[in-house]
Amino acid sequence: MREPYPGGVTSANAYELPPDTSALAEVVDAAEHGQVIYLTRNGAPVAAVVPADVATAGAAAVEALEDAEDLRGALARRAMGEPTISMADILAQYANEDER
Repeated sequence: MREPYPGGVTSANAYELPPDTSALAEVVDAAEHGQVIYLTRNGAPVAAVVPADVATAGAAAVEALEDAEDLRGALARRAMGEPTISMADILAQYANEDER
């Protein structure tokens, strides 16, 4: 099974830009105009600055892939005759956890 993306694709990784940082402002302006900017260390790409809509779409795609992988795994376990858990049982379990 594929491991989830370790970086956590969320908006929790947002930073306010400090004023008057010209190099960073140029990178942000380029991304704002649709360009993908790769950040490198010792010549190797380590990160990218992308337009916000690209990041949002990417996060949604990662989530959809993870959901599809979960579904494939559940269907495979069901086909092998492994026991299943009803949605009612799952909801009851979480309800009990909320009471703690």
